[in-house]
Amino acid sequence: MRLQGKVAVATGVCGGIGLSIVRKLVDEGARVIAVDLSQESLDKLKADYGDEVTTTVADVTKYGDVEAMIQKAIDQYGQIDIVINNAGIAFPKPLLEHDPDKDFDGVTSVNQKGVYHGILAAGKAMKRQGRGGVIINTSSVYGTMASELTFTYNVSKAAVDMMTKCAALEYGPHKIRVCAVAPGRVDTPMLHQYKDLGLWDHIKREQMRDEFTKPEEIADVIAFLASEQANCINGTTIYASDGFENFKFPLKPGS
Repeated sequence: MRLQGKVAVATGVCGGIGLSIVRKLVDEGARVIAVDLSQESLDKLKADYGDEVTTTVADVTKYGDVEAMIQKAIDQYGQIDIVINNAGIAFPKPLLEHDPDKDFDGVTSVNQKGVYHGILAAGKAMKRQGRGGVIINTSSVYGTMASELTFTYNVSKAAVDMMTKCAALEYGPHKIRVCAVAPGRVDTPMLHQYKDLGLWDHIKREQMRDEFTKPEEIADVIAFLASEQANCINGTTIYASDGFENFKFPLKPGS
C-alpha cells in the first residue's frame, strides 16, 4: 500500500471520478477527508467506509471553507500529506447562447478559483507543517484543445495547468510537489450530458479503445502521483486520455 500512513483531502468526491479517488486512496492505505457540497451524498459515501474516511461539506468557491477542510484533516488525523483539487463542473452550451453569470462566472468559480483556493490553503498548511506534501489538480485534455460547447470549461482547465506550474515553482523549496491529471473523456455523469445533445455515439467513436476511460483508471493515476514513486514528477500535467488529444479522428474501418 503506497499511501500507508498518509492523510489526504479530496474535493468533488461524490461524482464519478471523485468516488473512485476516495476508494483508491483508502485501498492504498490513506486516511481521507472527503469533501463535497451535498451532506446527503456524503452520508451515503461514508456508509461504505470506517474510520479511514471523514466527510465534510465545503464550497470550494469560498476560501474559508477550503481552509476549514484542510484544518479538519489536521485536527482529525494530526497531519496533511495530500490534497486533491478535483471539484469541477461543466454545462455544454454554444458560446453565443451564454449567460455570463452562469456560463462563465459560475464555472470559473468552481473550476479555476476553487483549485486556486485548494493550492493556496494546502500550500500554507504544508509549509507550516514542514514535512512537504503533494497537491494534485484535476485538469482536462481540453485545457490545451479547442472544442465546441465548452468555452469556459476549456479556459478554466488551461488555467489549472498554469496554476500547477507556477505553484510547483514557488512551493518547490518547501518540498511540496504540485501536479495535475488531465483526463480525456471519462464515463461519468458529467459526460452523460452529451446524451441529451444527441452526441453520445459520435464522441464514443473517437476513442482509441472504442470505449470511454473509466473513473477507476483516473484514480489509479492520481494515487501514483500522490505516492513516493512519483517523486520526480512535479509542475506538470499528466495526460490520462487514451491518446484522445493526439488521435481525435483515428482512421478505422467503418468510421
